Amino acid sequence: MSLMNSQSPEAGNPLLVPAESFIDYGAVQPAHVEPAIRALIAGCRSAIDAAAADGADATWDNFINPMEDASERLHRAWSVVGHLNSVVNTPELREAYNRCLPLMSEFSTWVGLNRALYARYRSLADSPGFSSLSPTRQRIVQLALRDFRLAGVELEGQAREDWARNAEQQASLSQKFSENVLDATDHWSLLIDDPARLAGLPANVVSAAQAAAQANEQQGYRLSLHMPCYLPVLQHAQDRALRETLYRAYATRASELGDATYDNSTIIESLLSLRAEEAHLLGYQHFASLRLETRMADSAPQVLEFLRELAVRARPAAEQDLQVLRRFAHDELGLDTLEAWDIAYASERLREHLHSYSDEELRPYFTESQVLKGLFKVIQALFGVRLQACTASTWHPDARIFQVLDAAGHEIGRLGMDLYARQGKQGGAWVGSERSRRLLPSGELHTPLVWLTCNFPAPIGGHEAQFSHDDVITLFHESGHAMHALMSRVDEPAAAAFSAVEWDAIELPSQFMENFCWEWNVLQSLTRHAQTGEPLPRALYDKMHAARNFQSGLQTLRQIEFALFDMQIHLQSQGLTIAAVMETLAQVRQEVALIIPPGWHRFPHAFSHLFAGGYGAGYYSYKWAEVLSADAFAAFEEHARPEPDGGRNVLDAETARRYLDEIIAVGGSRPAAESFRAFRGRDPEIDALLRHGGLVPDGSVPAAP
Repeated sequence: MSLMNSQSPEAGNPLLVPAESFIDYGAVQPAHVEPAIRALIAGCRSAIDAAAADGADATWDNFINPMEDASERLHRAWSVVGHLNSVVNTPELREAYNRCLPLMSEFSTWVGLNRALYARYRSLADSPGFSSLSPTRQRIVQLALRDFRLAGVELEGQAREDWARNAEQQASLSQKFSENVLDATDHWSLLIDDPARLAGLPANVVSAAQAAAQANEQQGYRLSLHMPCYLPVLQHAQDRALRETLYRAYATRASELGDATYDNSTIIESLLSLRAEEAHLLGYQHFASLRLETRMADSAPQVLEFLRELAVRARPAAEQDLQVLRRFAHDELGLDTLEAWDIAYASERLREHLHSYSDEELRPYFTESQVLKGLFKVIQALFGVRLQACTASTWHPDARIFQVLDAAGHEIGRLGMDLYARQGKQGGAWVGSERSRRLLPSGELHTPLVWLTCNFPAPIGGHEAQFSHDDVITLFHESGHAMHALMSRVDEPAAAAFSAVEWDAIELPSQFMENFCWEWNVLQSLTRHAQTGEPLPRALYDKMHAARNFQSGLQTLRQIEFALFDMQIHLQSQGLTIAAVMETLAQVRQEVALIIPPGWHRFPHAFSHLFAGGYGAGYYSYKWAEVLSADAFAAFEEHARPEPDGGRNVLDAETARRYLDEIIAVGGSRPAAESFRAFRGRDPEIDALLRHGGLVPDGSVPAAP
């Protein structure tokens, strides 16, 4: 992708293509961004002003559709710019993005505070023709009225001005938080000249470190804080001091204890203060109660009760996990004191000791081409579609575009994949979209385009990439999000999955897909050894499955720790100092955690989910949705067919059809609770989650399928 400034940025701007066309990512340059966004905002303002001022009775066709025509192009262009800023971040693109961020924030605030537009929506909701609208369209109008109220439309005078200022400041600070984490990660490195210090590291990690040094015109091995390097060092490096060095650097990223240039301390304080102010302006006691207005969960006390109950159920298993780990570290590794930078290393050695295999032993089986082939096979069995690579412009040579084809061979959407970690790319894994499905009044159908982004190790030395089993689980997780958008039958974007599904239910389809990564017949299609071409042997699978719930108690408590911390800092009636934030985290750890990191650990400073990713007062959603996803997968287990080799086939066609019809295809056209009940015939139950996680009272592990 070219990111140099254009000589004439307004001519042939690829962000200003017609709505029916896909955007040419390779042609987008930083100089295209601001002219396009300004032009599209102006067009949206005109369309909204016209729709709001129309004296005729409001109908879907004369009111909603004209605004959707204009807003679809703006949403697409801004989504693409945000995506590029995340995956090919450069100083020029960042500058262009940041110039437009206040424009988009101001426009969003203007829409939310637009009383004439709000009145028009109300008139449509109160009109005799409202009852003749489809249930999906009625829901869109009702959600819009709710969102207007939560966007401050009913505020008066100074409160309206305060709201507008608050919204713009939150958007700007969240972006800066994200930039600080990215820059703090990118700008740290450690050059190792003695290869003996890398003892224990997998060969592919050593090769990548050597290649990184060479690319930087250095001799030796260049280590970084990017996950494909950082995690293997913590898990496998025999050099305890090396583990400590990387752990300390990672734990203090974007804080006053790292490079102070990227310190997020004051940003955290400001965001918490602004969020408390936002809640008060709308009449809520705290930010958590405001956010829960749009969730499945009814209240903060309900969320806290759910998390604490789950902590109680997980604690016995977690205590046993830690006792076994400490004893093993002392007896077998000579570690009298188990430090924070020893946990991952000792855990990997314990896993190898108990189950006679390592993650690195599995890696050669998960070659990229075979993993994708197996993933696409599962997708076809579940959803009846094929994924086929196509020639299309992308943002980076590593990215690819796949057509999603139905049984008749018609394209119903496109999926972009960008799987490898690299400099200038935001860490983590996520799914976003250029556009959602939309059926125009003319009958023309705009199909969705979705991006799936990960940060896996890139190919080395001309060989294809090899993934860990955790990488494969991540890929399946994100593919669940992607299929939620791609398989939609909802014709209005405002009711699409990413627009209208409650935040604490949005993880259901993603966590659901993770279960297939543990099925024997699925793993046969996912694996081909890089050298021998053989699929995963049953004996190795049995070891792997026996270790499925290895330290699941500790892992569950860790997620609950994050979720409780999130809720507690957002249950305050006012902002917190960074010292109070750290004290809140310490109190939460005293309540639920068994492993307490060092006092200098600055976990909140890089917690992008909370401060830059939209999960503020919502991190509990992962565990909440895990109850839904485990129960949904249990429906497939109940209809599983035995296989001749002693395994099972959970890809039951009828169950898959109902899952597609009742959960995936309906998107946000109805409340998530209704969709779940339509699929399962009842409300969700926690039993499957406890069983899958090995948290049942007897501590047993589910039998290998």
